[in-house]
Amino acid sequence: MITLTQEPEIFVRQRRELGELFGFETRNKYEILNRNSQLIGYAAEQSKGIMGFIGRQFLGHWRPFEITLFSPSREPLYRANHPFRWIFKRMELIDHTGRMIGAVQQRFAFIYKRFDIQAADGRVLFTMSSAPWKLWTFPFQRDGREVGVLRKKWSGIFSEAFTDKDNFQVAFGDGSLSNDDRLLMLTSAIFVDLIYFEKKAE
Repeated sequence: MITLTQEPEIFVRQRRELGELFGFETRNKYEILNRNSQLIGYAAEQSKGIMGFIGRQFLGHWRPFEITLFSPSREPLYRANHPFRWIFKRMELIDHTGRMIGAVQQRFAFIYKRFDIQAADGRVLFTMSSAPWKLWTFPFQRDGREVGVLRKKWSGIFSEAFTDKDNFQVAFGDGSLSNDDRLLMLTSAIFVDLIYFEKKAE
């Protein structure tokens, strides 16, 4: 289990792949760190062989894919599933026992980027959105009150220009957030990276 209830914030750091320097997409991998830069988990896209490679090159974020979240000792703990959808993309988080934790659901918005963070039964736990003038900032709100925020952090000129190496901060602004809530916020960071900041998403 990845325990986040004692963490005021976490950082999701993408691990750069050499292939990105040569113009082709490789499997996405991330390190999950606490504010002291201690490793608390990993996340990695699962290989689908040659078809997975082709999908990454030509379908980008439209492809179906699965991200596995691991403990620091690389024990698989959670699966984040992204089914194929042209619009209103969705990522579902499931633990190693098969329990559905919840989902991140993209919603229609004319200018804003907007998502619902849902419980397993479909209830909206909170919303996440990004205004056009703050493209790298995604506040989480519940009943009109901010309970956390997701921010993309600057990775440096070289990384931003030539690779998909992205870094995110997830700040938990409400101490009452459950561990499942926080795991869904973590999943949101990976989801946002894959559909908005991955080079093929452009």
